[in-house]
Amino acid sequence: MFNIALNTFKEIVRNKFLYLILVFAFLFIIFSISLGKLTIGDDLKVITDFWIAMIEIFWFIGVLFVGSQLLFKEIEGKTIFLILSKPIKRYEFILWKFLWFAMIIFLIIALQSFLYIIVLFFKGIQIESLILFSLVFIFLKLIILIAIVLFLSTFMSNILTIVMSIMIYFVSHTFSLLLDLIMRTQIVFLEVFWKILQLLFPPFEALNTKDYIGSFIEFSPSFFVQNIIYSILYLVLVLFFTILIFNRKKFEN
Repeated sequence: MFNIALNTFKEIVRNKFLYLILVFAFLFIIFSISLGKLTIGDDLKVITDFWIAMIEIFWFIGVLFVGSQLLFKEIEGKTIFLILSKPIKRYEFILWKFLWFAMIIFLIIALQSFLYIIVLFFKGIQIESLILFSLVFIFLKLIILIAIVLFLSTFMSNILTIVMSIMIYFVSHTFSLLLDLIMRTQIVFLEVFWKILQLLFPPFEALNTKDYIGSFIEFSPSFFVQNIIYSILYLVLVLFFTILIFNRKKFEN
């Protein structure tokens, strides 16, 4: 298991695309500090919108392009045969791939969040609890996306995995809008079908609380608890089906 973890860590660290994302992410985050000066009396909204959006956008790209290669490289490079020939179960291979990538993202987002909070502190901006929850929710969205990318990678090509992941990401953010349009048609079948279909998609829209920072909208503690629990359950289910498919997958030497 240690070898899987070490190999996954090396794969991610060696990926030049990851470093490109990190450089641009930190540059844009630093640039956001000066944006607050452009809007009088609304530093929190400007800095927060830009900073948190950049964290999510850059890591969304990172998860897609780095995560989609975690299984693809092993299979294409035929190293999967060497790994599975050792006393390692397939579910351990998937879980350690997922956990190490999630841990690396957690550490970097934690660093970026720490820098963000320092900026707010020195600018004398009150650090709202919604800011912290939004950062937690972004991390939840990203690790769910990692699981989805791994799931799709078990039976799709690298490019198709990226395309499908992008579609899932954006559709999951627009369910209420699409549901509203469907309800206007007053076709009951479509409404029921869309609500059932929504269960198959990740709860990204519910986790998108960053847009409400600085507003007068209040969220009850149960809202955060329910969404965290639902996200974890969804994550576990995606990993379960990923392992199920990967266990039955046959590799051609």
